[in-house]
Amino acid sequence: MNQRHFEWRGLLCWIPAILVAILISLLSTHYFSGEETGRVVMPLLHWLFPGASPRMLHLLHLGIRKMAHVTEFGLFSITIFHGIRGGRIGWRFSWALATLAIAVTYAGLDEWHQSFVPLREARLRDVAIDALGAVLAQTLVWLYSKWKSNFVVPPEHSSDSGKEIRGGAL
Repeated sequence: MNQRHFEWRGLLCWIPAILVAILISLLSTHYFSGEETGRVVMPLLHWLFPGASPRMLHLLHLGIRKMAHVTEFGLFSITIFHGIRGGRIGWRFSWALATLAIAVTYAGLDEWHQSFVPLREARLRDVAIDALGAVLAQTLVWLYSKWKSNFVVPPEHSSDSGKEIRGGAL
């Protein structure tokens, strides 16, 4: 594979992270403020839980919004990891650490952006929730890589080494 093809492949690995970053930025507009999402979510919650108090419905709405933070930054974290890893395979602590640094920095920038948006406000708590989503996602990436590596045949046992494996033993 030539160097130019490798460079393009590496750049293509960043497209999902860029798309998720754009999605996060769109979700940070006034169209997705608590007041705006409440217009849709609160009637739905009231329909699902007709006996719930207004305070309970408010807390459920808040919980949904905070889980959205965890989910979107978890997804962002996974896509950043994919970009950093490029065409390589496996998991490295340095990749995960770089991923977390980028995700948390973007979370801070996202909250700073919200400080200028009508109906939105910047909260350090939301950066922490976003960081939690990124850390949880990186934990899942690490667990997945460990699980997947359990199914990889070591090179000394592969058919390339001239030995044949039958019934799981040499």
